[in-house]
Amino acid sequence: MEEFSHLQVTWFFNFGSPEDVALHTRSPRDNPDWPATGTFVHHNHRRPARLATSFPRLLRVDGRNLHVIDLDADDGTLVVDLVAVFEEFLPHGVVTQPAWPSEMLKDYWRDAAER
Repeated sequence: MEEFSHLQVTWFFNFGSPEDVALHTRSPRDNPDWPATGTFVHHNHRRPARLATSFPRLLRVDGRNLHVIDLDADDGTLVVDLVAVFEEFLPHGVVTQPAWPSEMLKDYWRDAAER
């Protein structure tokens, strides 16, 4: 494992509740400047399966302990699965998206470090 730079971690939004799930269209972060989008565009606890995937950087392996950064889950979050990232399984070609996700997430990792 220590030869890999990143992990793919699937985790469960266990701090939310089933009542949080929202199968409707809304603007991200309720910002009217961004378009209303459906449930499967949002990366939050309102997803039907309440699952998320992150790609943290692996810093070191200490026995069965994996030390990572950039895992955007709260302490105590239930990890469902993890696997080493193979470059060949990442998206092929150019990844495209509208401008609003970059605008919304420009300070995402800085904000996460302050939590």
